[in-house]
Amino acid sequence: MTGTSSRPAAPAPAEAGRVVPPFAVVPGIQVEQVLKGREKQLVELVEATYLLHSAGQSVNPASYFLRFPDRPSSRIIALPASLGGSVQVDGLKWISSFPENVAAGIPRASAVLILNDHTTGYPFACLEASLISATRTAASAALATGWLCRGRPRPTRVGFFGAGLIARYIHTFLTATGWSFDEIGIHDLSTDSAAGFRCYLEQSDTPGRITVHDSPEDLIRYSDVVVFATVAGTPHVHDPSWFSHNPVVLHVSLRDLAPEILLGSTNIVDDVEHCLKADTSPHLAEQLTGSRDFLHGTLTDVMTGQVGVPRDRPVVFSPFGLGVLDLAVGKFVYDELERSGELHFSKDFFHGLRRYG
Repeated sequence: MTGTSSRPAAPAPAEAGRVVPPFAVVPGIQVEQVLKGREKQLVELVEATYLLHSAGQSVNPASYFLRFPDRPSSRIIALPASLGGSVQVDGLKWISSFPENVAAGIPRASAVLILNDHTTGYPFACLEASLISATRTAASAALATGWLCRGRPRPTRVGFFGAGLIARYIHTFLTATGWSFDEIGIHDLSTDSAAGFRCYLEQSDTPGRITVHDSPEDLIRYSDVVVFATVAGTPHVHDPSWFSHNPVVLHVSLRDLAPEILLGSTNIVDDVEHCLKADTSPHLAEQLTGSRDFLHGTLTDVMTGQVGVPRDRPVVFSPFGLGVLDLAVGKFVYDELERSGELHFSKDFFHGLRRYG
């Protein structure tokens, strides 16, 4: 890698108070080293970011979906965002989802995160972001579990519908934030994925009985907390009676549940406008009913006491996934590496910095 582990002198002073920042490249191994073992701290970071977003100290435009007529199952998504408060960073996550990768033995998703300087707009870092994306997703899910299970009997059975990287990260974050389950259920259309997730659980000495369910109905009826982490593009779970035991549902993949299930549930989202787009299950429910009355509020509303969560209905948390969360986690990684002097800067990345030559 071209660069140095110490911060170079900032090039080309511009007008007073403005300098072009040096550009750092942060590979996945450094991202993992910073994030590993800090799950509780990252859940707190995500919670603080939600509160900043709710207070209007962020800009989070609609995500842009790049789709391909010749590859309908694949997509690349651009998530631009700006985060204020003490973070003060702008940026963009560019994340692809190519499900056919799995059959070739490589991960489905890949991503980069660009961080831009708040003052000059110059990008100052490019980070490998598949781990950042998985981390902020799992931290959000763990945070939601804590808030949405309050006032309910302690859940003893968790079920994972979809057994890939995101399921593994969510389990890790649940465990690290104090959740322990007597039974863990797994269901995946891929027997290899289900077996791989089971092997991960066994090798990590996870307490509790592990059951692989052939039937999606059995998994859902079995679970007090249900985690949907699939690549489904359209609803495939249609029967509301499967949720008659009123579980907490982490609907992370957003398109698994038929509108009828949402209409019989308490619905919490991360952001109303973002979640009701792109044919998510909540978006389909809005189209079916012609209103948003089925939504009860956001996770921030629950956190601040503005919305209560009843115990006599299923509770469905549908997080669209906000770019500001990626920025917060990415900036955390950058700051930790800067403090330790382990950033790798690309020398002379920017060229032609003198306006008149």
